[in-house]
Amino acid sequence: MTHRPQDREIHAWLTDMDGVLVHEGRAIPGAPDFVRALQDAGRPFLVLTNNSIFTARDLRARLAASGIDVPEHAIWTSALATADFLADQVPGGSAYAIGEAGLTTALYEAGYTLTESDPDYVVLGETRTYSFEAITKAIRLIQGGARFIATNPDVTGPSAEGDLPATGSVAAMITAATGREPYFVGKPNPMMFRSALNRIDGHSETTAMVGDRMDTDVVAGMEAGLLTYLVLTGSTRADDIRRFPFRPSHVVDSVADLVALV
Repeated sequence: MTHRPQDREIHAWLTDMDGVLVHEGRAIPGAPDFVRALQDAGRPFLVLTNNSIFTARDLRARLAASGIDVPEHAIWTSALATADFLADQVPGGSAYAIGEAGLTTALYEAGYTLTESDPDYVVLGETRTYSFEAITKAIRLIQGGARFIATNPDVTGPSAEGDLPATGSVAAMITAATGREPYFVGKPNPMMFRSALNRIDGHSETTAMVGDRMDTDVVAGMEAGLLTYLVLTGSTRADDIRRFPFRPSHVVDSVADLVALV
């Protein structure tokens, strides 16, 4: 474990999901113990993910299948953060959404009308079956004045057969056709972290972020004023850290090293 000298009391925790708690559907050693310790200590916590395909209920079931017990209300997705953002921007607005149940359910529950007719927003999320027809519709609606929002900037997503194009890749295609850049709500936008803190009534000075990526989890946590823990069980390797002009507060081998800190 390496760290910078400044330490502060932690009352709440935010943690990434893939690469921190699970890897390819299997729990990372120590992850069930970490979540159990948070619950036993009564610590407010949220599991954050840029995955906008699944609802929080779906993700709870997937985590449970790997042996990690996370309540539905403790899961915060980029789709939920996007819906929260839009409900604040234009309450009761309308959107043309490209995505799956995680996104469309979140928008519906935020009071949004899903429509192809003169929507306030085009909202792009992740799906495993991007439709050329839907992308064409999105391009024409943006050209007609709809504002462009995307759940997250990830350019690829994992599958058993290899990487799939994800939200960031399709957003780039739409931008090339329209000249309009989307506003990305998910990580590394600190807005996702601020909305997460609001949900758990947390404060940046006493909240920690656990992530496996320097370019999303650590930088966003740092910009939101959180203590940051980088785990080496996911995307970022120890040798990669020096490539970045910022540092995490702490670097640990895995989430198992954090159980005693809860």
